[in-house]
Formats: sequence, structure tokens, C-alpha cells
Amino acid sequence: MESTSESTSKKPSSQDKLVREKLKNLPGGPGVYLFLNKAGKVIYIGKAKSLKNRVRTYFQSKGSRETKTARLMSLIADLEIIVTDNEMEALILEANLVKEHKPRYNIALKDDKHYPYIKVTVQEAFPRIVVVRKIDNDGAKYFGPYTSAMSMRRTIRFISRLLKIRSCDLVIPHPKGRKYKVCLDYRIGRCGGPCEDFQSVESYQESVDALLLFLSGKGNKLVRDLEAKMSEAAELSEYERAAELRDQIAGIKTITERQKVDSGENVDRDIVALAYDESEREAVAVVLQIREGAMIGRQDIRIKPGELATSEEVLREFLSQYYNHQPNLPEQVYLPFALPDESLIADWLSEQRGKKVKVASPQRGEKLRLVEMAASNARLLLGEVLVQKHGYREKIAPMVSSLQKELSLKKAPNSICCFDISNTGETDAVGSMSYFRKGKPLKREYRKFKIKGVTGQDDFAMMREIIGRYFFRLKEEKKEFPDLVVVDGGKGQLNTAVKELKSLGIENQLIIGLAKRLEEVYFPDHSEPITIPKAAPALALLKQVRDEAHRFGVKYNLAIRKKRTITSKLDEIPGIGPAKRAALLKKFGSVKQIGEASIMELAETSGVSTTLAEQIKASLATS
Repeated sequence: MESTSESTSKKPSSQDKLVREKLKNLPGGPGVYLFLNKAGKVIYIGKAKSLKNRVRTYFQSKGSRETKTARLMSLIADLEIIVTDNEMEALILEANLVKEHKPRYNIALKDDKHYPYIKVTVQEAFPRIVVVRKIDNDGAKYFGPYTSAMSMRRTIRFISRLLKIRSCDLVIPHPKGRKYKVCLDYRIGRCGGPCEDFQSVESYQESVDALLLFLSGKGNKLVRDLEAKMSEAAELSEYERAAELRDQIAGIKTITERQKVDSGENVDRDIVALAYDESEREAVAVVLQIREGAMIGRQDIRIKPGELATSEEVLREFLSQYYNHQPNLPEQVYLPFALPDESLIADWLSEQRGKKVKVASPQRGEKLRLVEMAASNARLLLGEVLVQKHGYREKIAPMVSSLQKELSLKKAPNSICCFDISNTGETDAVGSMSYFRKGKPLKREYRKFKIKGVTGQDDFAMMREIIGRYFFRLKEEKKEFPDLVVVDGGKGQLNTAVKELKSLGIENQLIIGLAKRLEEVYFPDHSEPITIPKAAPALALLKQVRDEAHRFGVKYNLAIRKKRTITSKLDEIPGIGPAKRAALLKKFGSVKQIGEASIMELAETSGVSTTLAEQIKASLATS
């Protein structure tokens, strides 16, 4: 006994032949390859030093494949390649294409496009600080991304006040040559008043230069520059200016000391760590950004690994996506473990930075300590992600909680299925089942049943048949039973369902009947029904579960009736048997299109003579 399923198995097709032909003609040079499913959607993107060697490894004999690779291969209907001049170009192209297509089997940086950046509008005469969500090629300087918006805004607030960077969005100087009125920021000493010509372009630019040094992590150089200017101001007896510079130096030193990391070297480096739980398909990357020995930021990035991903693949793809168009690259990048194409990544970063970038995985000493510190942060963050994830899984929806309360159930019915019968008199009887998880429909678990063992109109027997078939399958496949079974009907349908469950040896399944007339709930061991208040979320959930089962059953019933009607129209024509009927439907697609075809077109069908074609045309014209 089994329910009607909609699954299909993969068969040899013209698409498979197309892939095999493309495999024969793969070039031996570097490039990027894209695997597509039958809907034309990109499901995996990779780069290769040799496209011919790399892509063909996926199409080895089935026995040599891992389960994950086999799952990917079963979905590939086409492949595309993009040839590049070298492997570095392939690496960059791969990162851009992954970001664009977000393939299922590649890793994805969660909410990557939403991370904010600090933008300094250096293309303006009096630059501003702006928070943006993406980098544009507009001549401005960008810093970030920042995963902590609160920390980023705190940094902006501190440095803007310290260096008196304007907070307004005025166009200065005025496009029509007029003057603006100074605002409160000028009056409380937080702006130099360039809007009313109280501050020159040169003076303001000094503040902007200091801002750029600070955001670049060059705190030490900034302090040295400010100290030189303070000494110069003191020598010229500009004591107010010297005092202002002294306060700026003190503020910058305070925040720099607070960020200080005892790394032993005054260099710019990123410390990358990865925590990956393969069974949960969750990963977290942490990047400690150290500039001149000061930690200026910590980026925490949640990753959704692709279904094929190993730790090495996750780390490599993370690096290519994270550093793609990164505005401020360090001199050194330290990794938690070595990668096969480490030197390629180093060359790529060096080209982006315009100077050499060292990529390495330290094995001892102070650098290893920093990597382990980053790894501790990553493990802690991954633990928080998993706790949140499990908490979400276990969370009880309000409607489900209401149902538990109204029916006085010991356990919240997070999984609910509902059975219904749909028929038109004594013909085309079908059964249907809806399935809800946490108060929401889970349509992949819906089931439809064509009634096989009942003749005539016996709704009780039909209900018994479909419940027996469903639970027999669950027992055979050792699958989990639903928390609650709902039968569309009153006491009679419920008792029939209970008897069938007992015949299968199922004694403890929670099952109720939902009568349509007054929306009353029946329990097997209660003679009287329970009435749930009309305004209760519990009743709304039960009605939704029942209505979904009914809708699904009616849809299936209509499909069967339509198929029977179409078949009977052709069967009524003398001279048309199963073979000719199949040939006509295959050629024209439907009875309507057969009726619209000309006699000559009908006669071109295998086995159909001109005389039979005339009979078909005449019969369908009158039906």
C-alpha cells in the first residue's frame, strides 16, 4: 500500500549527451566552470588551473564519488566554461560570479551586501563622513565592511568630534555663490564652520588627512604628525591651536591604547579564523584587523557553506569573497591552516594592494597565539549561532501553543497532518493529506491517494484505506509519526481511523475528528465533542489544516476527472485504440488541439488514415 508520489528518476536525455560533448572539448588552460540544473539555474561555480583536468574529475565513475558529490552530479543538466588568461583572473572571476549567482553548492556570506562601510567623500572640497551599504566607483575613499554597526557609529562620532569633521550634507561652497548660516555644531566647537567661510579648504584638509590616517589604522603616524604640528604651533605662540592639537593627540592615544595588541611587530595584518560545524552546515569566520599593532576592528561573518564544502573549501571561498574589492588591504594575512593555492591568493591580494601581501599559516610563536585568539572568538560565535538555530527549531508557534492549551495536550503538536476524502458520487474518489510544521504548511509532506480498495460511496472505508496506507508506509520506512492526526469528519470517521491504526499495532497516536457543521473536536475516548472558542488561534489553525487538505484533494480529484473526460472523448471514436490515442496526444498535446488540427495534419499521425482523420474531426467538432 502506498501513496501516489510525484518523484521522478533521472534518465539519459539529450541534456546528458550535451554535457558529454562539452566534456570532450574542454580546454586545458585556466578558467571558471559553472554547473547548471535542468531549469538553467547555476548550482555550483569553481575555478581551475586546467579546466579539462578539473571538470572531468566530477564525472568519474560513480563508485569513486563521495555522497555529497554524487548529489550534485545528479542535478547537473548543463555546464558552461569561461576561459581566462591565468589562474588569478579565474580566482577573481569565480568570486564575482559566486556573489552574483549565489549557487546552492557554494558557500554564502550571510547578509554580505548589508554590511556598512564608512565613506569619506574626498572628491568634495569639504569632505564628509557617510555610512553606506555598498562601494561605488565615485572617487570617494571607503573603509570597512563593519559587522558591528554600533561600534562603527561610535568610531565616527568620536573621530568627527575630535577632528571637527562637518556632519551636515550641504554642498560647500554654495552652487550659487551664497553663504550658509552656521549651525549649532560650530557654536559648541564641533565644526570649523566652512559653510560660512570660517574655515579654509587647506585647514579643513588637514583634518581630513588625519581622519584618513586614523581610519586606515595608522594611529602612530597620525600621532607623530599631530605632535610635530603641536610643536610648530607652540613655537609660533599659537597656544590655542597647540592646545587643540594636544587634546586630539590625547584622544587618539586613548583609543589606540585601548585597541593595542602585543604582537611584537608594528605591521598591518589580518588574522583569519574559521569555526565550521559540518553536520549543521554552519560556519563562522572571524577577522581581527590589526594596524600598526592596534586592533582597529573585528569582523564576525556568518557563512552558509555549500553542500559540498570541506573546511579548506569554505576558507578559500571565504577569502576570495571577503577580499574581493576590499578597500584597505593589510601587509600580512594569517590563516588557521595552510591552503593548496595560498601563493595564488597572496599574488591576487598583492596585485589588489599594489604592494606585496604575505599569506601564511603560523605554526609557532606570537603569530600562532593571535590565530588561536581569533579561533577562540570564532568557536564562541559559532556556539551562539547553533544555540539560536536550535532554539528556533524548538520554538513553539503561538497557534500551536494555543491548540495545546485548548485541547489540554501534554505536548505541543508541532507536526499536524489532516486527512480528507474527495469524490463526485461513486466515481473518481481520492484522498488527501495536508501537513503542518510549527503552525505552517509543509507542502513537500502533503500526500494524495487514489482510492483503490473501495467501491461505491463509502467515506468511512475510504478514510480507513488512506490512513492505513500512510501509516503502513511510515512504519515500513521507520519514519517519525506526526504529533497530531486530524480526521475531517465527526465521530464515525474518527472511530474508523482509530480502528485502522489499531490494526497496524499503533495504539498511542494522538488523533482527533473535526466536524464541519459546528467546528467541534472529537476525541476517541470522549462521547461528547469539545468546542473551541471561535476567536481562539487554535481553531484558526485546525480550520487551516482541514481546508488545506480539502483544497489539495479537490485539486487532485479535478485532475483525475479531467484526464478521464479527455480519454473518454477519444475512446468514443470508432477505430481509435490505446496506441492511436497515445500517438495523437503525444503529437498534439491535448484533445482541444487535436480538434483544432486539420484533416491533413491528423492523417500525418502514425496509424491514422484520411478516413479516420475525417471521423476524428467530425466527432470532436460535435462534442
